[in-house]
Amino acid sequence: VKRNKMQTVLARERAKQIKNKARLRVKAITKSDLLLIGTVLYWAEGYKRLKIVMGREITAHAVSLTNSDPEIISVFVLFLKQILAIPPERIFIGTRLFRHLDEEATIHYWMKVTGLARVQFTKPTYPVSLSSRGKRPFNRLPYGTVQVIVSDTQIFYQIMGLIDGIKEQLRIST
Repeated sequence: VKRNKMQTVLARERAKQIKNKARLRVKAITKSDLLLIGTVLYWAEGYKRLKIVMGREITAHAVSLTNSDPEIISVFVLFLKQILAIPPERIFIGTRLFRHLDEEATIHYWMKVTGLARVQFTKPTYPVSLSSRGKRPFNRLPYGTVQVIVSDTQIFYQIMGLIDGIKEQLRIST
């Protein structure tokens, strides 16, 4: 038992050293870096599928990224503001909360994370899918999830173009 505890302590120390060494590899983030980071976040987490209604593509497409990680949300909002020059009043946040959460406290939390005013937050929703009801721990998402929305088709296609540019550059270099 004593040996197992010591192994755990050593493993945690090794993990800490590895993380610190890796962290030091990241230097100051430039605007060019933020362009890539924001684009890749959208590529991974954003809504990219074109809307099709009755067999026809809808021409209006909003920018929409949903996540529960405050750092991802914060970085994506920074990308929208600093790289795509989206004014804060054009960025909206939809919150998806659980019934046990304090609505106002949660919205204030996300206001702090995003730097956006209360007026930018839409009315919260309380979705619970039938398939997940009762299967997840009660406090797994203590602030719910948020959807960052910019209703601008041109910005949507600009981000899609940035994703295409990254794909092309990766094909060139590999």
